[in-house]
Formats: sequence, C-alpha cells, structure tokens
Amino acid sequence: MRRLLAILLPGLLLLTACGGSTAEPEPTSVSAGETAKFDSLKLTDNGDKKAPGVEFTKPLEVAEPTIKVITEGSGEAVKANQVANISILALNGTDGSTLEDTFPGEPEPLELNDELKTSSEVIYNAFVGAKVGSSLALAVPGQQSAPAPSPSDGASPGPSAAAEPTQLLIIKVLSAEDVAPVLEKPEGETVTPPAGLPTVSEKDGVPEINVEGVAAPTALVSQDLIKGNGATVKETDTLTVNYVGVTLEGGTKFDSSFDRGEPASFPLTGVIKGWTQGLAGKTVGSRVLLVIPKDLAYGDEGQGEAKGDLVFVVDILGAK
Repeated sequence: MRRLLAILLPGLLLLTACGGSTAEPEPTSVSAGETAKFDSLKLTDNGDKKAPGVEFTKPLEVAEPTIKVITEGSGEAVKANQVANISILALNGTDGSTLEDTFPGEPEPLELNDELKTSSEVIYNAFVGAKVGSSLALAVPGQQSAPAPSPSDGASPGPSAAAEPTQLLIIKVLSAEDVAPVLEKPEGETVTPPAGLPTVSEKDGVPEINVEGVAAPTALVSQDLIKGNGATVKETDTLTVNYVGVTLEGGTKFDSSFDRGEPASFPLTGVIKGWTQGLAGKTVGSRVLLVIPKDLAYGDEGQGEAKGDLVFVVDILGAK
C-alpha cells in the first residue's frame, strides 16, 4: 500500500472527489469515472511476474479519477476487509512510457478496510467484488500547469510549469486473504534466554525489566522470550505492539504503551535502528527482549530520558 500511495500521490487524494455511491459495495466490482476512455485499452497478459502488454489510444486524458475492471480473473471475488495482493504498472497517459513497474518484485498489499473506504471510496468499491486474477485500469488526472507570474505581481514574466499528464495504472489482483486479527497478548512457546541478559518478570500482564549487573552490549541483542506462531515480520511491515523501555544504566523507565492503556502501531522503517533490525524476522505473537547499543538508539545525546544503551520488551501483536 505504501508503494501504491507513492505512485498515486497526489492523484490518489483526488479520488474522494469522484462521484460514487455511499451504499454498501455491490457483489461485483464497481466502475467509476469516464470509463469510455478505456474503450481502446487492450492488455496482453504475461503472467504474474511480468507486466502486461498495454495498448491504448494516446493521449489518454481524464478529468476525474476513472477505474474499471479490464480483464476479469477466474478466482474468488475479493471481499471487504480482506487484503488484496496486487502488482502495478504505471504509465504516462500522453506517450505510454513506463513510470513504475512493480510486477517483478513482491506484491503490494492493499487492505480493503473502512479507512480505505472513507479516504478512497472509488478504489475500495472497484476492488471489493473483483475476482482474483483480474486486471483493473485506473486513470488519475494530471495536474494543471501553474500560471506564469504577471508583472503586476512584482515578478518577472516566465514560462508556466509543465502540466503533469494523466497517469494510467494497470493493477493486477494476484491473490486475496483475510486479515489476521490483532492479538491481545503474546501467544506462543516460552523461551529461556541465555544468562547475562536483563531479566523480565510480569505483574498483572505487564512486563517488568531488571537490568542489575548487566554489562553494556557490544552488539544488538534480540532475544525471544515467547516465540509466536504468527506471520514473520518484514522490515516493510507496520506493526501493532505493546512495549516497555528502560535505560540499561539505572533501569529508568522512559516509555511504555502499557502505561497508556493501548497498543501502538507504526511502520518498522520509521523507528530506531535497533527496533528495525531487532524485530524484522520475528513472528507475530512473540515477546522480544531488545538490548540496544546507543548507536542503534538515540546516540550520545539521547532523547529525553532515553539515554545511552536501552532495553525494551516488545510484544508483537500484529503486522501488516
């Protein structure tokens, strides 16, 4: 979804301006916009790992976001609240040149949840009911050129910025799957950690960390305390976790989602390196002890009370 957003922005934000029903989605995919503009569009399927051949009358220009199933797959219909795994070919609508091609890589997950329905109802309604194996076309209007400044504005006249062309995206639905529910607590097999690490006890379901006598780490330590049975965490995932963090020197607690009464969610690429490196490859349901050298945390200066080497206990409750 994040790569899809990067391709579509700012055009994706325009999708809420397009007409569309506010009723519950029909059992089949719902087209929207100037779909007659797709009449000349022909696709040649090249499998799931290679972008299709695309032919269309150029230039393709739309005034509103437009989406339609071009070729229908033979799989099951995608359902609301599932994750559709998709590949995307983005083309310049003026000359057909390739802007982005994700087919050779891993599929992009697109979660068909209420958040997407609210922000981009057109996309939501087009995917819900589409069959696995289908290819959809999405045309996003190009932005208008900026007007040239006039002498009355006190600026020298100059050429307008070039208008951006319509983007044409060919999106193939490779598979669909139910979203794994977010856990309430760790679930898995208890693991006995090696000696010399901070010890972790639990009081009323909340982990407590004892750092007494623990030496400063020479490298990142990522130790399962509970080995979860869920999906393996990827570095590109967004995690839902409960956690508590203390300083290695003195054991001062500086942060805890348990104290706030609710789990936290964040992209694993948007946290300190010790978390990114220490949690990628772990499994949902795990409780993980992280002992993080300061160079993989907040450096010499620290952040607030989080200074020096840090210790965390992280419960991985969900990943997507």
